[in-house]
Order: sequence, then C-alpha cells, then structure tokens
Amino acid sequence: MNREDRIVIDPAILVGKPVVRGTRLAVEFVVDLLAQGWSEADILRSYPGLAREDIAACLAYASRLLKAERVYPLS
Repeated sequence: MNREDRIVIDPAILVGKPVVRGTRLAVEFVVDLLAQGWSEADILRSYPGLAREDIAACLAYASRLLKAERVYPLS
C-alpha cells in the first residue's frame, strides 16, 4: 500500500476530514501529536492500529496541502 492509499476522505467518517484508512484518526490529529512533541514510538504505542507508514502518509499529505496553498495579500 502506498502513501496515497493510506489516507482517505469519506463524508461518512469525521464529516469528510482526511483520515488514516481503517481508522477514525484524522491526519490533523496525527500531525498535531507530532507538533506537541510526541515521538513516532509514542504514537504507535498509544494507537496500535497505526503503522509507521501511516504516520509518514499523514506528513506527506500535510506537506502536499501546504505546497499547494497560495496566499494572496489584500491591499
């Protein structure tokens, strides 16, 4: 399973937020844990349904979104 297959968007799950396939764990939740200082090992220990590849997929998904983001200053 590649990174793109690990993140899904389904309106019936968390109102369509991107989540790790087979879970109700949102990408933003996983990224927030990392931002709060949780290690990969901490996350995997606390959420045994996740794999290392899922965490990497969350980061890759967030990175793609940020790369595509455009800011238009208001004058």
